[in-house]
Amino acid sequence: MARALWKGAISFGLVHIPVELHKAVESHDLDLTMLDKRDFSPIGFKRYNKGTGKEVTWDNIVKGYEYSDGEYVVLSDEDLRLANPKATQTIDIMAFVDADSVPLTFYETPYYLSPGRGGDKVYALLRQTLSKAGRIAIATVVIRTRQHLCALVSVGDGIIMNTLRYATEIRNPEDLKLPGDSGITDKELKMALSLVEEMSEKWNPKGYHDTYREDVLKLVEKKVKAGQTHTLTEPTGEAPVPKASNVVDLVALLKQSLGSKGRTAAPADEEEDEEEAAPRAPRARRSTSTGASKTRSSSSSRSTSSAKPAAKRTSAAKSAAKTSSPRRKAA
Repeated sequence: MARALWKGAISFGLVHIPVELHKAVESHDLDLTMLDKRDFSPIGFKRYNKGTGKEVTWDNIVKGYEYSDGEYVVLSDEDLRLANPKATQTIDIMAFVDADSVPLTFYETPYYLSPGRGGDKVYALLRQTLSKAGRIAIATVVIRTRQHLCALVSVGDGIIMNTLRYATEIRNPEDLKLPGDSGITDKELKMALSLVEEMSEKWNPKGYHDTYREDVLKLVEKKVKAGQTHTLTEPTGEAPVPKASNVVDLVALLKQSLGSKGRTAAPADEEEDEEEAAPRAPRARRSTSTGASKTRSSSSSRSTSSAKPAAKRTSAAKSAAKTSSPRRKAA
């Protein structure tokens, strides 16, 4: 595990748990470098003094807060720590809440919390308490120069600290044109639920990876082999936007999706109802008044049709026997 990003303690009531903060995620973005298209040289960035225009090294850079136009108060790391020593060194738990009560839009970045020196037992106690109570802890913590709202979650043998967004950071969705449920039929919902059931499986995070990144790297390799490392591909137009599904065909599309999984779409009695909703060619339906006669004629038709293949097989066998008979005599 890499060096801790932050060291401090979890505090609630009179309990004090020394902990260390570690990154729980890492980026695998494509490392693309900006180049000058005239000679493909890398583009550099300079930190320069806007007064003199001269470059400034990191050793001569300090932080400042602009309290008036062009006027700054210089703040060192020690100044920022002394502004509130407890806040900068403590994950201060304020409440315990049900995990389901925090909407997903509030979760931001996960971090691993590991126990600091002498904190193993009380760390394990908090982890087990959160797990048994079915709660998460809502706390505040200062990382660098910003105070974060965060949630402490018991996961396996550890505790994950997930920073949360403040309510003022969440945009109100009222401006979005979101559809209601009034246009959904029971049949459509039933088919959609069947598709979800067919595609349901156990969560396996290792089964997913960034296929687009792999495709780009294949393209890079292809351009290198073709000697086209400095060839700029011109745009060929906007990519076609997938068309929205026709509402009339929704049941048929859901049924096709089920069929594409190579499994039974639905029971036979449900299929008949679903086909009525899908835009297919009409077919004859049974009449209640002549149901019995049609059933008899249907049975007769089936027996006749089944007899025909049998007769054909018999005829074919006789023909084969006649053909093979002269050969036996010749032998």
